[in-house]
Amino acid sequence: MTTNENAEEAVDVLQELGLKEYEAKCFVGLTRIPTGTAKKLSEVTDVPRTRIYDAIRVLEAQGLVEVQHSSPQQFRAVPLSEATETLRDQYESRVEQLRDALEAVESVDSETEPSVQEVWTLTGQTAIANRANQLVADADREVVLVVGDDSLLTDELVAQLNAIPEGADLAIGAVSASAQAEIQAAVPDATTFISGLEWLRSDPDAEHDVAIGRLLLVDRSAFLVSSIMPDTHTEQAIFGTGVGNGLVVLARRLMAQGLVPSRDPGQVGE
Repeated sequence: MTTNENAEEAVDVLQELGLKEYEAKCFVGLTRIPTGTAKKLSEVTDVPRTRIYDAIRVLEAQGLVEVQHSSPQQFRAVPLSEATETLRDQYESRVEQLRDALEAVESVDSETEPSVQEVWTLTGQTAIANRANQLVADADREVVLVVGDDSLLTDELVAQLNAIPEGADLAIGAVSASAQAEIQAAVPDATTFISGLEWLRSDPDAEHDVAIGRLLLVDRSAFLVSSIMPDTHTEQAIFGTGVGNGLVVLARRLMAQGLVPSRDPGQVGE
């Protein structure tokens, strides 16, 4: 990636974080020079000189830019470590504000009973990872996880797996011996195994083969299975709840393969 491409990516991300285009361009421009006047910054960023001062005022108010009140005025970006921390704090504050506002919104149909045969879909690795992490965090008795893609065993998921209640059963399957060894080292209290689900292994010669990402069964009543699309690498998942849910029942049978009988989630406690 070239310098210009990196700069454009940084501008795009800053806009996603709430800055306007000229503000983002000015900040990125200032990270490329020690200090700069409005004229210099306009030359570096292609932002009209008349718009530089407005953008700088916003950036200064957000703690991202320092101003030297000389003639002409000089501007410089705060150190990147400070800038990223400031942006993180602002982003997290907005997320907290959004959560509080959404929690305060009154339900228009609070009497609706949840279905015992729920099946939902999710798209996107972040959303699916968050759901998987939450399912593990809510576990009381048992977690059975089969990891089809090593990259999906994130630090956050490992932390949740290591924090399940004492006495709860934890079994984690992998598709290779090397992956099993890595999982055992990361989650030492888990019972690890090589999954008997041969179809988890994506065929490297199949151009359009869909790879299984993760299978998760929690307390024998919630199930999530995800796949990774070959062209876009987008993760998609289906999620089901309910002890009598056909999807969950099928999941217990499928995920029993590769487990020792005493930990067979399809037989114990039926």
